[in-house]
Amino acid sequence: MSDRHLLVEIVDALEAKGLGRDEYQLQRVIDVDALEQLVDSANDDLEVRFSVGEFRVLVTQSDVRILTNP
Repeated sequence: MSDRHLLVEIVDALEAKGLGRDEYQLQRVIDVDALEQLVDSANDDLEVRFSVGEFRVLVTQSDVRILTNP
């Protein structure tokens, strides 16, 4: 993931689902630098999940996805 900017991918994924930039403060939810280091140093099986407002975010080494709530 080191060739992409994780923060931008997370923000883009959230906005694609309709969350406006003024509706969250991502730095209050996660430490993006620490998350990026973790993902870059982990194997392919790592999945990190967290919530931003009503959205659940899934980050893997190759993907950032917004999951639907059950």
